Amino acid sequence: MRTRTHIRLATAAAVDALALTACNPGSSVVDKPKANASAKADTGKGTAKNTTKKSAAPKVAKAGDTITAKGMDDGSQLDVTLVKVADPAKSSDEFTTPEAGKRFVGVQFRLVNTGTKTYSDSPSNGAQIADSEGQQFESTFADITAGPSMSSDVKLKPGAKALGWIVFEVPKGSKVATVQFTMDSGFSDQTAEWKLS
Repeated sequence: MRTRTHIRLATAAAVDALALTACNPGSSVVDKPKANASAKADTGKGTAKNTTKKSAAPKVAKAGDTITAKGMDDGSQLDVTLVKVADPAKSSDEFTTPEAGKRFVGVQFRLVNTGTKTYSDSPSNGAQIADSEGQQFESTFADITAGPSMSSDVKLKPGAKALGWIVFEVPKGSKVATVQFTMDSGFSDQTAEWKLS
């Protein structure tokens, strides 16, 4: 009797695992920047020798680059640009300060809705940074002198854009290595990633 119960439980667990796998085919991290429009332009004046050259291998996205990110729903898509990084970032008031032994790091993002659906989210929920040791840090609520914060309630119709800073609190000795952004408050299967060092 005990053996049957164990077999049933094992079978039920396997069926549940298969169902979860079928619903979520897997997450991906996209670190290739979107090609610049100027790089795609063909003036028609190139020689045959120039047109047969192989293009360089795609680079890894860094500050200044744009990555196309997809959301969970069809038609949900953003062009996300990591505009710049302020490290360390200074609080815009004397009341909001990092904890002892920590510093603020600000990341400015530009979001452009390139999808067919309205984007509505709190972008800071889907942003995080990691240091060279692999420690990951979520965003925190703080305003910095580098510029205006990203709104916590962004709504963008197709073609609309938003610009703002998202702030993180990290240990003073940590070297920030990567920045990630995931749509749908971090629940989308696709994550955009920029390498800083």
